Amino acid sequence: MTREEVQLKLTEFLVELFEVSPGDISPNALLAEDLDLDSIDAVDLILKLQEFTGRKVSSEQFRTVRTVNDVIDQVHALLNEAA
Repeated sequence: MTREEVQLKLTEFLVELFEVSPGDISPNALLAEDLDLDSIDAVDLILKLQEFTGRKVSSEQFRTVRTVNDVIDQVHALLNEAA
């Protein structure tokens, strides 16, 4: 799966799960500050990403995630590990 496909899927999750406006979602958007996601939302997002990737996503892997692009990088790396 390409980075662009991961980005499209992540955008879909953010819009569906957290009612984020698609116009607010950009690679450099900060999850907490720009998209108003809190720690509970982050857990929900991790669970959705686990379901999407079929792989265990540890909170440790996402400890340094701050932007949409960081999430894309992590998910893309997970999918490439599986391949």
